Amino acid sequence: MTTTQVPTPARTAQTPPVKRPKRQREGAAWVFLSPWVLGACLLTLLPMAVSLYLSFTDYDLFNSPNWVGLRNYTQMFTEDPRYWRSVGATLTYVVIAVPLQLGLALVVALALKNMKRGRAFYRSAFYAPSLLGASMSVALVWRALFNEGGTVDNLFGTGGWIFKPGWALVTVALLTVWQFGAPMVIFLAGLQQIPGELYEAAEVDGASGWRQFLSITVPMLSPVIFFNLVLQTIQAFQVFTPAFAVSGGKGGPADSTLFYTLYLYDRGFVASHMGYASAMAWVLLIVIGAVTAVLFRTSRSWVFYASDTEGGVR
Repeated sequence: MTTTQVPTPARTAQTPPVKRPKRQREGAAWVFLSPWVLGACLLTLLPMAVSLYLSFTDYDLFNSPNWVGLRNYTQMFTEDPRYWRSVGATLTYVVIAVPLQLGLALVVALALKNMKRGRAFYRSAFYAPSLLGASMSVALVWRALFNEGGTVDNLFGTGGWIFKPGWALVTVALLTVWQFGAPMVIFLAGLQQIPGELYEAAEVDGASGWRQFLSITVPMLSPVIFFNLVLQTIQAFQVFTPAFAVSGGKGGPADSTLFYTLYLYDRGFVASHMGYASAMAWVLLIVIGAVTAVLFRTSRSWVFYASDTEGGVR
């Protein structure tokens, strides 16, 4: 007796995957995010909260904080002439160092873009100072170069730039300009994204190299210029190591290199006025935020994005 088997219908679709509950998926995400969250809370948010509290106190690192309200802020703005000299030195440094650094970085990036051989070598060589320039050892070498009897003095007979109030700040600014490698690499990446057809069309129309630079390179590179400008401006306001090394931690001569962060360090860790230093830190944070907001606001008139036909930020 033969048995007839009924064929089983073929599966036309795969079994849908089992979805985990939303709460379970979120729990797994928080497990992986927990190291960053703990680090942000313990190493950033908590110290910021403590610093904000200390800015309203008289604290010397050894005794309990004594609440003084706004006295640190009023003393800072009305009774401390060195504070305003540090503000002036920092603003002068930012105005000198940032444009020179970005200008040199752009010039070198343009040269490397058209280089056929050795581009990788020169790109690495120009980038190296950005890795070394923030170290104390390089800053001390820089001080020796511009010191009396140093290499620069022997070549030009300057008598030592670091002992002249008019040139000591320039010495620190030149060290920053020398570290143009990081913005240069960013500029080079941006230049390589500009379509070559634009330059070919401009050449057909008879545009000169300078005209191509102004009408094609600058507008197409404006987002990268804006990015580097914001980044380097924020870093310039926080400069510390070069000024500390060149001036020996004193901000001299005649407070010409008394940058804001150097004076903050002096008030907090040398004079043990940690409450006053905390107030200075919060003022610096507010100023950097305000300057960054102004840069973003003004970028509407000169930063061009490909998605914006009018050339402004929307």
